[in-house]
Amino acid sequence: MAAQRATIGALAKATGIKIETIRYYERIKLIPSPPRSEGGQRIYEEDDRKRLAFIKRCRELGFSLDDVRTLLDLRQNDNRTCREVKEKTTTHLRTVRTKIADLKRMERALNTLAQSCEGGDDTHCPILEQLFA
Repeated sequence: MAAQRATIGALAKATGIKIETIRYYERIKLIPSPPRSEGGQRIYEEDDRKRLAFIKRCRELGFSLDDVRTLLDLRQNDNRTCREVKEKTTTHLRTVRTKIADLKRMERALNTLAQSCEGGDDTHCPILEQLFA
């Protein structure tokens, strides 16, 4: 976005967020609905780009849309404390660590299953037998 104002296409290109996603974020009020040009095009400002970049970074870190909404609210609240933001972040970190542990358990189980089978042309498959047991 070279200029301070941009269309939805330019905003999408500048942020790497698809146009439909930007429209969705407007519908669910994660970003405010922008004013429109006389021709009906949405006109976005630099603050909209920054807000979308913030949302994108949060989503890349796995925050839910509700978490993103909370973080946005905290960012706009002059009475917020850093403690509140850190609590939200550490809660999410615990969730991510739990998911990682679960994925590692799944990896070990799948590895054991895969090693139980030679993968030949036999009609008897040890993997299916173990899964069906």
